[in-house]
Amino acid sequence: MENNPFDLTGKNAIVTGASKGIGRSIAEHLARFGARVVISSRKLDACEEVAGSIREQGGEAVAISCNVSRKEEVEKLVPQAREAFGPIDIMVCNAAVNPYYGPLPEITDEAYHKIMDSNVLSALWFARLVKDGMAARGGGAFIVVSSIGSLKGSAVLGAYGISKAADNQLVRSLAVEWGRHNIRVNALLPGLVKTDMARVLWESPEAQQRIKERFPIPRAGDPDDLGPAAVFLASRAGAWMTGQTLVIDGGSTIMGG
Repeated sequence: MENNPFDLTGKNAIVTGASKGIGRSIAEHLARFGARVVISSRKLDACEEVAGSIREQGGEAVAISCNVSRKEEVEKLVPQAREAFGPIDIMVCNAAVNPYYGPLPEITDEAYHKIMDSNVLSALWFARLVKDGMAARGGGAFIVVSSIGSLKGSAVLGAYGISKAADNQLVRSLAVEWGRHNIRVNALLPGLVKTDMARVLWESPEAQQRIKERFPIPRAGDPDDLGPAAVFLASRAGAWMTGQTLVIDGGSTIMGG
């Protein structure tokens, strides 16, 4: 892949929430373009399956379990990843939760804090852990998987949207702080993608009809619609892009009405 601006050969990456869905696609695409990838999620066996699949395809990957809502596990993951492959060049904060579906005033404090800790605070923990190493190596890529829910109001996903809006601002602020170190910080904002978390929003016939009526590209997204975008953000192809929120949603956010 000489002179290929998307080539990631020699780069080391961590992807959280990588055992399925968007995270798995991101990990597989990073590996396909040459990166060595640490596959992480709460369940080690699921991570092992993904890492094994990548190795079967000729890539390099290891599995390390981590619940991103637990600081002690986050603080173990990064050193373990360094031990496996070396300094981290690419950090993808993809793992997220949404334990509550309903009106904002009715959410419990426990659910709210779980959403904010898992979806926002964990990204800040990872930022602290990888920044110095990236700076010492002359740069890196820090990617947060946000959501178009950060751009719109919702009657049932309000707290999740708040957490993702916070992720967008985290990205902008870190980009300002870290630009002098050549560390690029960006967010991916998926629209409605066929994942287990979003199943209620795309699986039913009624949901399918809404998608056809409201999306310029009339389908829900596939995780593999996101993986290549992460390669762009992680590679030389995205070398002058930082602090941005890259929307990939089939055009759904541009529709009026």
